[in-house]
Amino acid sequence: MSAPTSQPQPAQGRPLRRTELGRYPSGGQRYACLAIVVLATVVLYYQFYLAGAVAAGTNGKNGILVDYNMSFVYYVNIAVVGYILGAVASFVSGFADKVGRVNIITGGLVIVALLCLLGIPLADSKTGFAIVFGAIGLVEGVILVATPALIRDFSPQLGRASAMGFWTLGPVIGSLIVSIQISSTSVNTPWHNQYVASGIVGLVVAALSFLFLRELSPQLRDQVMVSANDRALVEARAAGIDVEAALKQPFRQMLKPDIILSAFSISVFLIIYYVAVGFFPVYFQTIFGYSQDKANGLGNWIWAFDAAALIVIGYLSDKLRVRKPFMVVGAIGAIVMTVIFATRATHPETSYTSFVIILSLLAVFLGVAYAPWMASFTETVEKRNPALTATGLAVWGLVIRIVIAVSVFIVPHVVDTVSTLVEKGPVAQEIAAKNATAVGAAAKLSEEDPATAAALTKNPNDLTAGAKAVSVISGVPVANVVKIATLNAQHGPAIAAAQKIDTATITTLLTDKTNTAALGKAVSEIVTGLKVTPAEAQTRLADLATIPTGDLLLLQSSGTKVVNAQAALVAYNKIPAAQRATLGEASKAAKDSPKQWRNYYWIAVGGEIVFIPLIFLLTGAWSPKRAKREEEEHEAFVQAELARLRG
Repeated sequence: MSAPTSQPQPAQGRPLRRTELGRYPSGGQRYACLAIVVLATVVLYYQFYLAGAVAAGTNGKNGILVDYNMSFVYYVNIAVVGYILGAVASFVSGFADKVGRVNIITGGLVIVALLCLLGIPLADSKTGFAIVFGAIGLVEGVILVATPALIRDFSPQLGRASAMGFWTLGPVIGSLIVSIQISSTSVNTPWHNQYVASGIVGLVVAALSFLFLRELSPQLRDQVMVSANDRALVEARAAGIDVEAALKQPFRQMLKPDIILSAFSISVFLIIYYVAVGFFPVYFQTIFGYSQDKANGLGNWIWAFDAAALIVIGYLSDKLRVRKPFMVVGAIGAIVMTVIFATRATHPETSYTSFVIILSLLAVFLGVAYAPWMASFTETVEKRNPALTATGLAVWGLVIRIVIAVSVFIVPHVVDTVSTLVEKGPVAQEIAAKNATAVGAAAKLSEEDPATAAALTKNPNDLTAGAKAVSVISGVPVANVVKIATLNAQHGPAIAAAQKIDTATITTLLTDKTNTAALGKAVSEIVTGLKVTPAEAQTRLADLATIPTGDLLLLQSSGTKVVNAQAALVAYNKIPAAQRATLGEASKAAKDSPKQWRNYYWIAVGGEIVFIPLIFLLTGAWSPKRAKREEEEHEAFVQAELARLRG
């Protein structure tokens, strides 16, 4: 790649800047500029999305939340502030129509790269991290309006969907890079190192932008270019464009219902996308127990399929010359797949492969709708005033970031269990591993009979609650539990002796208590098993003989179950109170969290539904036949206008 050159053309009021082109570029120069813009977008989203991938860490280690001792609510509020700052920056970035795009993109790349390379690693507190992350959101809010504006400038309308499809690869491939990077590195790799790597990459792309990225002069970009055939007409008209007049009262021209509501529609449509970017790793780690690399590995599938859909659908939309039918198909498909995904939250048996299929299809449908929407939105802005494309995109940037900020802000209020699972889940798992039988018995009791569990917690000496608890854990009726407990209290040594006698001998004695051979064998087994004297063994056998046969049969079938259940409860009560409290909180959070996430996903479904009727506000034909006729009429107009200008 070599630095592009052009013959500067005099512009009204001032000479061309170093970064401006006086003629519409063709061939390699145009594609090189488009490639750099897409690359810059990829890097910026990659840097911004890293936080979501390394937030939770693995097993309570090496993550933003655990390293900064940060609650999930605090983390979410940081993200909200970042989006709000980005919204403000997006709104004011409409000045790119006046100052140009390239300097904003290059300067922003450098600032964000330095914040990732130095700012994040040097932040030694959660407040420091919040400040740096907010600064990244502020700068990116400006850049991510300038990049689609530059894509629009270099893309005639008949190739706009393909171009916007490639631009939309920015957030998608940025997400994919994050997923690949995190899933491919060791869980022991310090998460700060991931930011250092992204900062180095950002500086490299900033250098490419400074050396090779160019933009159209205001006189060229302030016109609508329907097809590449318009190039001669656009350049011929450029000398007569009054740039200052076209840029007067920019926001009054752009703050119109079709632009504002269209921006709102895509914002709520993409709620599920931003949840995926920011919270899917945390979701799969806390709900399904995935490791950090496994949870991020799902993103490899999601973003790969999304990227492919954006490219293919962008091409098809341009080929058929329509946008809206693709948006409808994409929206309906996204609604169906989001509903299916939401219902899986309460099905822990759902396999990894099932999630790959569900989320890959969801990603495809999001791409089917989004690339055509971006093309149609920029065309709607051009219909208002092509000179104010960046201003129109600034309105979009403002709206989408406000919607994201609100949707992210409510996450910890709808899903209030994440902090508990992230902070106390790993500790609870360690406690449970050391006391598996006792914790398992307590968990079964809490799930099947929470009232009895609560009563026993309040008063461990409550005999009625204790008997019922043993019944729930052992599966033995309460009456039989009481009977077995009474027998154990009255004939404990004899029952202990009976447990050392083999089944065949016990069966013989149940039918014939005077069988000499069976009695001799029983005494021998008791002496061996309990290390007692023959006289003591005979005394216990004599006591055993006084127990009615029906009670002995009950002891034989259920006695061990009851004793084990009692032992498990005793062992659970020996666990320190603070540890039992941790187990209880983590257990309740694990039970409630799936339903809470499912409820939040319904909000995303609602946003996808709202998107459909607002499609009608956008410009563009529904029928390929009509679109082709309009193109032919435009070509005829262009030829007539060129003939007129040539005199």
